[in-house]
Amino acid sequence: MEKKKPLGFWQQTFTFLIETKHIPLPDQLRGMRFIFFALFFLLNLSLYAQQDSLPPPKKIDSVLVERDSVPPQTKLDSVTPKDSVKTRKPRLVRPIMEEQEMDSVSIQDYKIITYARDTLILDTTLTIQKEYKYNYLRKDDFEVMPFENIGRPYNVLGRTFSGNSYYPHIGAQARHSNYFEVEDIDYYNVATPMTELMFKTTLEQGQLLDALLAFNLSRRFSASVAYKGFRSLGKYRFDQAQSGNFKTTFTYANKKNTYNVRGHITAQDLESEENGGLLNRGQFENTETDDFTDRSRIDILYNDANNRILGKRYYLDHQLKLFNVKKDSTKGLPTSLTLGHEVFYETRFYDFTQSSQNDAFGLDPFVTPIEDRARLKTTFNKVSATFSNRILGQLTGSASLYNYNYFFNSILRTDSGTIQNKLEGEEISVGGSYYKDLGRLRLKGDVNYTVSGDLTGNAFNALVDYQINDNNRVAGTITVSSRMPDFNYLLYQSDYRNFNWQNTDTFEKQQTQTIGFGFDSKKFGLLEAEYSAIDNYTYFASQATQAQIDAAQETAFVRPFQETSTINHLRVKYTKEIKWRRWALANTVLYQEVTQDNQVINLPQLLTRNTVYFSKDVFKKAMFLQTGVTFKYFTSYNMNAYNPLLGEFYIQNNEEFGGYPLLDFFINAKIRQTRVYLKAEHFNTIFTSQPNYYSAPNYPYRDFVIRFGLVWNFFS
Repeated sequence: MEKKKPLGFWQQTFTFLIETKHIPLPDQLRGMRFIFFALFFLLNLSLYAQQDSLPPPKKIDSVLVERDSVPPQTKLDSVTPKDSVKTRKPRLVRPIMEEQEMDSVSIQDYKIITYARDTLILDTTLTIQKEYKYNYLRKDDFEVMPFENIGRPYNVLGRTFSGNSYYPHIGAQARHSNYFEVEDIDYYNVATPMTELMFKTTLEQGQLLDALLAFNLSRRFSASVAYKGFRSLGKYRFDQAQSGNFKTTFTYANKKNTYNVRGHITAQDLESEENGGLLNRGQFENTETDDFTDRSRIDILYNDANNRILGKRYYLDHQLKLFNVKKDSTKGLPTSLTLGHEVFYETRFYDFTQSSQNDAFGLDPFVTPIEDRARLKTTFNKVSATFSNRILGQLTGSASLYNYNYFFNSILRTDSGTIQNKLEGEEISVGGSYYKDLGRLRLKGDVNYTVSGDLTGNAFNALVDYQINDNNRVAGTITVSSRMPDFNYLLYQSDYRNFNWQNTDTFEKQQTQTIGFGFDSKKFGLLEAEYSAIDNYTYFASQATQAQIDAAQETAFVRPFQETSTINHLRVKYTKEIKWRRWALANTVLYQEVTQDNQVINLPQLLTRNTVYFSKDVFKKAMFLQTGVTFKYFTSYNMNAYNPLLGEFYIQNNEEFGGYPLLDFFINAKIRQTRVYLKAEHFNTIFTSQPNYYSAPNYPYRDFVIRFGLVWNFFS
């Protein structure tokens, strides 16, 4: 009798999957089988297929790693970085000959350089901050409320007025959450080629993938290519969203390090279907029958609208050192003079299309189908000169030219007047910055002043950072800015009659003054406070009557307004993690208070997030496991409503939302350089007797869903 050959590992797994595929499961746990086996597959793949965490030693040329000529940028909300290690002092590597073999490459040799020239070390650890950032935006979403589907807008739960851009945007800010601006692009310097793959399931027929490849062609030239794309059908009808973000970067420095250049190219496309939200909230909130537990059965306002963001950008930044006296480098900044030039060209479009007229936007459009397109083309040039000295510090002077052309197809003539089809011009500004490191005390400031132009006025930022001791640190900031609101507040045209206006002669520059304070202590946690005074605050609001609101026509009467009185905004944020053995409790609390004559800034007074979790090395320390529960809650308030035609949120003061908890259960694991994530999102909806959780009026937040994914780093 012939002896059977034993089955291999993957053959056994495949046979097991076939034999168990018909096991019945309850409706709410449908898909759990797939998640379990997918997780099982990934864990084994990590164990069997992954190479060592870092590549073997290689022969390299001699190298001297120096501090960048531009000082690190310090933000008040990141006084102590949690996920990354900042390189503040030069790391000197003793020159070696080509025949010699260097020590093993470490994770410290994989660097990320931000737009502000901060140097971060690639972080492959698994922390609670990584759990907070494992989402579509890939950053902590504590102060926002996402819509039901991935890639949809995020409602605002917390506001800060100290980080405004100097120039106005095209608008449609609710659709720009995943759009990479110039300041969002990172550059890389890696010892060997490095790949990072981020994968996560979405909602119904779709996946999210963020892939990055960074490599150095030589010690002086490095590059990266990245693509982030996703598609998600969503649980409700006509709610599909998808996007593609491509970016490629490069950096180069000559052998003497007297000339360096960096640049990037981006091409971005963000698209989503718009359904206007629920037609009848009773279908969502009614739990007496199971007719609408399948959310695709719920009636929506319309099913023929889409909006889309398209953008392309070409960016270049280069610097030339005229002289560099090395003898002072051991005592501080070397004496040097550097000339710089920064330039970029960008085109951006915002489209809204609808195949037929709908009363939600107006009764009598000019033409159908609706095809609205706003275009913005900008060119930015900036020249600078930077003088560095160990006694004086670092002083920079600059001059910039900003050309803009915001336009529509045609001039519109109405009974109330003529609406132009474009806003174009140029802004000429001068500015300067200063940085001084006095050991425990750091001083930093920058100023910009517009010499010629109508869009911008001035901007001033100052930072004082003092390291009291190894465990305590304080910082203070002052910010003053003045600029016109975004372009869609000033000029807009649509095939719907109600969405046509020009406010260039009536709107004033928005003035903002902010003072901030931060105290970071290893013992007491991180405390941040910010007070802002805003004049000429600009916002969208609806003029609809109660009868029009009852007829689902509120969005048809949304227009821009400007508040004449001063608005005062105070926010206090506290972050503290308490650890006991293998257990930890991470707490983040935000308190906000707004003083205003008219209710034009709506925010919850209290927002909190608390996570209790357990961490342990398992399987003989082959895996690091982390599991816990996150509780998020915000007090009820007049939550902003969403207008799909403008791609903007607008103020509504008719009803309050909030006051409900969001509970997530997660199990995360790390195997070498792979982090695996499994989460049961909003699982408390299983026990909810009457659903009342909304992300915006008529837009429900997501029901209970299980999602999983991973972040995987490869080194070669």
